[in-house]
Amino acid sequence: MSGDKTGLVCDFIGGAVGHRQRAGGGRGQALARAAGFTKGRTPTLVDATAGLGRDAFLLASLGAPVTLVERSPEIHALLQDGLTRALEAGGAAAETAGRMTLLFGDAKALLPKLAPEVVLVDPMHPPRGNSALVKKEMRLLRAIVGSDADADELMHVALATATKRVVLKYPLRADGMAGLPKPSHQIRGKTTRYDVFMTA
Repeated sequence: MSGDKTGLVCDFIGGAVGHRQRAGGGRGQALARAAGFTKGRTPTLVDATAGLGRDAFLLASLGAPVTLVERSPEIHALLQDGLTRALEAGGAAAETAGRMTLLFGDAKALLPKLAPEVVLVDPMHPPRGNSALVKKEMRLLRAIVGSDADADELMHVALATATKRVVLKYPLRADGMAGLPKPSHQIRGKTTRYDVFMTA
């Protein structure tokens, strides 16, 4: 499925992703801190809801091996295309893409086989009240992947399989996901928060 057909494109070289890699602040970024990056430690991660791969690419650019799991055939194809172009581009983009492994399937089934240190879960969130505030790209993505109605099931599998921690990426002011334990701590940004569940 091409970007022409979906209205989406996976670009790890230019645009916001490339800029974020070049000038994003390294291990001091909220996502990196939530995932457990420190000056002397680089975790192994699984991005269980890969989407367009931006968070995974950032974490891989910091030196981490990252496995991306995507169950939508359309989005998986876009990710594969983006990774192929990054590898062909050479340089830092190719080096980063070389640390990324893309899997097709349901993370609930795959996580027990992967035994990851850290699992990142970024489910499709409910639409905001004012649809004008939702970026066009997010609307297109939601139209393809749906609402992630089983996100709570995925979180329980992640908590049972991650050997170090699970990071739940969530809108800053959204209520916590029902049925989960209280997070060990949170890292909050302007519009997003990371609920961190320590499992070690």
